[in-house]
Amino acid sequence: MPQNGFRDRYWLHALLFLLTLATTMFSGAEMAGRYLVYESAPALFSLGPIPVSKPFLLDGLRFAGSLLLFLTVHEFGHYFAARLHRVAVSLPYYIPFPFNGIGTFGAVIRIREQVPSMRKLFDIGAAGPIAGFVVAFAVLVFGFATLPDFSYVDGFPGHEPLKDWLTRYGVWPENPPAVSGEEQLLTLTIGTTPLYWLLSQFFSGVPPMWEMYHYPFLFAGWLGLFFTALNLLPVGQLDGGHILYALVGPVWHRRIARSFILLLLWSGGIGFISEIEPLVASYSLPVGQVSWIALAMIFFLYSQRIFHRAWRHVTYAVFGLTISTALGLNSAWVVGVFGYSGWLIWCLLIIFLIRVEHPPLVYMEPLTRGRKILAICSLLIFALCFSFKPLYIG
Repeated sequence: MPQNGFRDRYWLHALLFLLTLATTMFSGAEMAGRYLVYESAPALFSLGPIPVSKPFLLDGLRFAGSLLLFLTVHEFGHYFAARLHRVAVSLPYYIPFPFNGIGTFGAVIRIREQVPSMRKLFDIGAAGPIAGFVVAFAVLVFGFATLPDFSYVDGFPGHEPLKDWLTRYGVWPENPPAVSGEEQLLTLTIGTTPLYWLLSQFFSGVPPMWEMYHYPFLFAGWLGLFFTALNLLPVGQLDGGHILYALVGPVWHRRIARSFILLLLWSGGIGFISEIEPLVASYSLPVGQVSWIALAMIFFLYSQRIFHRAWRHVTYAVFGLTISTALGLNSAWVVGVFGYSGWLIWCLLIIFLIRVEHPPLVYMEPLTRGRKILAICSLLIFALCFSFKPLYIG
């Protein structure tokens, strides 16, 4: 049915969904990485040099089905809330992308008209992350409850030291075991979140975060938490920005949003310098000084946009970020827990595309008691799902 003159192109939404299903299935099977199992089973067909067997498809489907279920429920949470309030909205547009390791950049819906009412904006903004969180939680619990035994690792090529360790001790090692006489290899590590850590305490045999991505249900559930946290960042017109704006109003939204972005920039600065420092020993040029100058310029570029060129605030922000970054680098614990250079990229997208502040609404109305409770629950969900270091090589 057309909404205010708009018509959905059903064929396009269906095509994007099928393409995203294909790319996430392929990426999910690659991340699971049980190639010794895939190659031992009869090949159904080939994708270039990769033989596609039944176990390959099943691992891919476990990941893709879980992740797309989360994305679909999240977006339809927004969709049905919008339709309930008679706001014109599109069906979800799924975004296939086969080159980022998970096969997708998520999904989005398009609000086709301005939402002037605060309560309507709150309902539409909160419905998606709350609905998606329920799915992510369920997928994680299912993943923990159905964990395979250690023989699952036998399907991974190049994991001989780990296989030997598990056979000998029957528990996961604290760090990836290195081959005798060789240095420990760099590995992809998934950053834990408060909720993931809490759930992991109730189950045995939970893989460490540097092996977790091989387990499709766990990885898809963790990604659900990650995407939920990103959407609930309390800035601009993200879902969390809508919720915070409706809860505390424009003045406090601006203060909290700016403070949070500065916190992410501090985290990004610590990660940036800590990653550059190892290069200093490899060059005779003053790499350390150049990296600090580059970081100060990044802080300045972002701050002048955050504070709309109010130069006094910009000066305070750049000076404060630079000093606090230098102080944070003196603590190995701070670097290990908070240092993540990726936030410099995310802040670039937020500041220049999404914007830090929320645009004003035509009709400012107070939230009902029930909506205030949902707002607080949304903030709690954000705290449970957020990780300062979501993905890193270590």
